[in-house]
Amino acid sequence: MLLETRIAIKNNPYYYQFLRYNSSWYKALKRSHSNLELMDKEVKDYFKLNLSDKLNDLSSRLGMVSTLIDLMK
Repeated sequence: MLLETRIAIKNNPYYYQFLRYNSSWYKALKRSHSNLELMDKEVKDYFKLNLSDKLNDLSSRLGMVSTLIDLMK
């Protein structure tokens, strides 16, 4: 595995945790550094770090807050 790949994994706790549960990615990362970009997409899907996931989470939180406010009236 390239040094750049190892540094990227150590600097990103999401990568490190993802690799602990999906060890098959070690083989892919050893074969090619370009697989890091593919793994990045998988990590974002796995941990729901995409913009659409964040917007959905914000929307649900706002809905919960508005429900609480309605209950207090």
